[in-house]
Amino acid sequence: MKKPNPLLEDLNAILPAIAANASRAEQARTVPEENIALLKGIGLHRAFQPKAYGGLEISLPEFADCVAALAGACASTAWAFSLLCTHSHQMALFSKQLQDEVWGENADATASSSIAPFGKVEEVEGGVIFKGEMGWSSGSDHAEWAIVGCRRQNGEGGQDYCFAVLPRSDYEIRDDWFAAGMKGSGTKTLVIKDAFVPNHRIQKAKDMMEGKSAGFGLYPHSKVFYAPYRPYFASGFAAVSLGVAERMLQAYQEKTRNRVRAYTGVNVGTATPALMRLAESTHQVAAARAFLEKTWAEHAEHSALQQYPSRETLAFWRTNQAYAVKMCIAAVDRLFAAAGGTAWFESNEMQRLFRDAHMTGAHAYTDYDVCAQILGRELMGLEPDPSMV
Repeated sequence: MKKPNPLLEDLNAILPAIAANASRAEQARTVPEENIALLKGIGLHRAFQPKAYGGLEISLPEFADCVAALAGACASTAWAFSLLCTHSHQMALFSKQLQDEVWGENADATASSSIAPFGKVEEVEGGVIFKGEMGWSSGSDHAEWAIVGCRRQNGEGGQDYCFAVLPRSDYEIRDDWFAAGMKGSGTKTLVIKDAFVPNHRIQKAKDMMEGKSAGFGLYPHSKVFYAPYRPYFASGFAAVSLGVAERMLQAYQEKTRNRVRAYTGVNVGTATPALMRLAESTHQVAAARAFLEKTWAEHAEHSALQQYPSRETLAFWRTNQAYAVKMCIAAVDRLFAAAGGTAWFESNEMQRLFRDAHMTGAHAYTDYDVCAQILGRELMGLEPDPSMV
């Protein structure tokens, strides 16, 4: 039996208002300010913020339940806001100096990201000069900081994949988010022109996956920060997919229960095909939730016990979530295919759920073709392929 989740209870009280804004989010192509205010009002943005700055440090299972519930109301809001939350976990692994800069004067501050290493850096005394057009920064309209990726010379003839953290004053946001799915996530491009980033705001990605970053160990009594950054960073993707699929089950029942075929007058809701589709998708979504809950619980257990995950464990965590997303999309597709022509109207919630479901599987982290290769290599005892991250 699950323990009470007070944050989820608070979230449930504001979900009707967020759901009512779903169409407005799509039209604006960004999360409405009202949604951000509601979510910050219950403290969800503090989920993975260190308690030293007023954060909650809740467990990953508790957080994921909140994201799934939020996605049922508005997937775009859930996608963007969950990233604003999980980036706090990542920043808690940076130097204390960086954390003081981020949260010292504004404890409510959050960061968006664009972590693919597309940024260009020039080494200068004390840090780097960073420039680049960094795309796919969800929720950037509402963040005070940004985490961006680059490759930095390591002095050994090679390069290190690194993350740099920049304040909002160091970049512009290009309003170029015109997409078929997650329309309201505001996943825009950050334009950075010759911004100085000091060394204390830069970390190697490898160090953040191996417990070697500047901030690792700052919070010895925490149950969430003795962990690599990536499983927490990516946790929201599968949670959003799950929430969309669970809402699709409800929407299909609501639409089909009283649906009558125009030409024959037959009640679709009592027809065998509709019942079978609903049953199979219900089982599939329930299986996805159980699989994800087991995986999220393992994340939490490892961190609470201060047990760093093995390479094999990390491979399973990564690929488990991608497989669950695959199941959720299949469940959504099965129902949408039988929902009738009116489900395609822009005013119908089901077409938005269909589009958003597929977007959850389009992220590099949830690409199951990649994940199947990652896990297959691990199971066969082969070294990881560096081209698959």
